Amino acid sequence: MVTSDQRRRQLAREKYERQQRRREEARRRTRRLTLAITSAVAVVAVIAGATYLATSGDDDKDKTDAAASQSPSAEASPSPTEEAKPEPAMKIDKKAEYTMSLKTSQGDIAFTMDASKTPHTTNSFKSLADKKFFDGTKCHRLTTENIYVLQCGDPKGDGTGGPGYTIPDENLTALGKAGADGSVTYPAGTVAMANTGQPHTGGSQFFLVYKDSKLPPTYTPFGTMDAKSLKAVEAVGKAGVDGGGPDGAPKKAVNISKLTVDKG
Repeated sequence: MVTSDQRRRQLAREKYERQQRRREEARRRTRRLTLAITSAVAVVAVIAGATYLATSGDDDKDKTDAAASQSPSAEASPSPTEEAKPEPAMKIDKKAEYTMSLKTSQGDIAFTMDASKTPHTTNSFKSLADKKFFDGTKCHRLTTENIYVLQCGDPKGDGTGGPGYTIPDENLTALGKAGADGSVTYPAGTVAMANTGQPHTGGSQFFLVYKDSKLPPTYTPFGTMDAKSLKAVEAVGKAGVDGGGPDGAPKKAVNISKLTVDKG
């Protein structure tokens, strides 16, 4: 007969083995992504490891490990044990332009979205904004070396959150053909979707490019900031990362009090 002590040890061992398998899979996916996207050291230095380790549901340590395994432009997708929600029903005018406006603690940020080029992305942001999904969130990550982006849109504020569904990649050829190093230039002012490093894994996280940055053409570019908005983001970038270093929470905290998406 198995005693309760033996059963507890068995469950603990099984849990540990599950965690180890998940971490090993994350390492394998990281190696595959690194080989696939670039041979340029400057890009690899920032985006190697651009895979999200989906380990939510076991313990807080797993969540910490998951957050640490991301690149500046990766985000959570639904956990394997979590039922994914459906993408919002298409309700926008696919021929129209929409404006996303963010009221933040570092000034207003606004950019246009062309629904004819990114209908799924535009529709998703419109749906989430109407539900006040982004209100009270913060831009949780800033990168200041090799790539220059401010990342926002995570309701958890730690890089692991999302809306519970994913949307397809769009408009990936807009920035031209990838060069020999597997990258294209995302010009300053570009707004693009974050993802897990795998196709069609965008959710609610997005990044604002404040200085020309070379990245693989795998992140949906869906907006362009106006000059005033770009200046606001540039100021955040110039202030640097909290505690120093090239990657982390911005020293100038960017809290979003309200985000709206309006037609025209």
